[in-house]
Amino acid sequence: MTELLLPAGSVEKMRYAFRYGADAVYLGLGDFSLRTMRKGDIITDENLKSAVDEAKSLNKKVYLTLNIFAYDDDIKKLFSILDIVASAKPHALIVSDFGILNIVKRELKNIDIHISTQTNTLNSEAVKFWRDLGANRVILARELSFKQIEAIRKNVQDIELEMFIHGAQCMSYSGRCLLSDYMTGFERKANKGGCAQPCRWSYKLLEETRPNEYFEIIQDDRGSHILSTKDLCLVKYLKQLTDIGIDSFKIEGRTKSLYYVSAAAKTYRMVMDGKISADEGYIELLKIGNRGYTTGFFLGCNDSSTYSYDISKGLAGADFLGIVHGASDNGFEVLMKNKVYLNDEVEIITPKYSSKAKVLEIINDKREDNSVANTNDTVILRFECEDDRWQEEASYALIRTTGIKNENINKEITLCD
Repeated sequence: MTELLLPAGSVEKMRYAFRYGADAVYLGLGDFSLRTMRKGDIITDENLKSAVDEAKSLNKKVYLTLNIFAYDDDIKKLFSILDIVASAKPHALIVSDFGILNIVKRELKNIDIHISTQTNTLNSEAVKFWRDLGANRVILARELSFKQIEAIRKNVQDIELEMFIHGAQCMSYSGRCLLSDYMTGFERKANKGGCAQPCRWSYKLLEETRPNEYFEIIQDDRGSHILSTKDLCLVKYLKQLTDIGIDSFKIEGRTKSLYYVSAAAKTYRMVMDGKISADEGYIELLKIGNRGYTTGFFLGCNDSSTYSYDISKGLAGADFLGIVHGASDNGFEVLMKNKVYLNDEVEIITPKYSSKAKVLEIINDKREDNSVANTNDTVILRFECEDDRWQEEASYALIRTTGIKNENINKEITLCD
């Protein structure tokens, strides 16, 4: 059965990803990952082993990213953590640099090697090349069509293939971009994990002989975000990909919220298990942050319709309202992520269930009744629910607004002609 692979930017996100349906997660250490995390319960040298052990206790898998483009200084740092990685024993290492590949093959012989999408693997011979170098899996480039993926799978059957099915895309070839390096004075290097995402910035045109006159770059009145791609969404094509033998479905988003990871994992898990239809899954995916959805290169074309000219920041169809920490005497303890008012209609989701609910009572940390729960408050909420079964999993329940409230989000996925 095809694996569902979710991002884990922290230990907490890893736990929620597993609980909501992921078979495996990928995570990274700060100096060697293309997504550097600097706050929260991040993955560190100190907790890497405990995170991997926890995953193994759940019969889940952890893949460690070592996929930066490395300089000699990075190689020296890598040698300093080899013992930590060897002790943690992740199920696989995701690499893109030949030097790092050479080292881990020699020093970490009992850990599988997965070849990162950063290598731009686009053809069968390249997959064979990585296989012959000892790789167990290749993560294909996003710039492939279904027919090309199908051909690669047919031509090379003795190695695992992984592909991205959901999440943000890069305007550059599989992430090989120097725009952030230049735009930040080389302080935030994209291929060292520090991308500032200048492709999401708004640009104006300056004519050099008119230094104080700026002109918006406009296409059909949609604004000036000329480099910002829509997000990939292949939920409607999972069966075809499973049928041709793709081994792992990967979702992008290590810097995204716990809600994003959980809701995406639940939706794809339910579609993969046949519990909801692909069309129903797509509606659910509209409720998490996105810039509008596209199939990218998957259908054999990629034109201007796959760019988001008016949205650069991901917009969620539903607002993430809070994390339920468990039951209390008077209701449920909730860490608020957005403001909620008394009598608001909300949706509570858990790995198995979801229920619409009405907020009947808000009690603050001083045990006082309130009419509002503010962002970052920890409060007690009492609900009137349509379905109380969610309480069986209350310790992993999340609260969001109902329906799809943001009209700027495309209701239909963008398909090129």
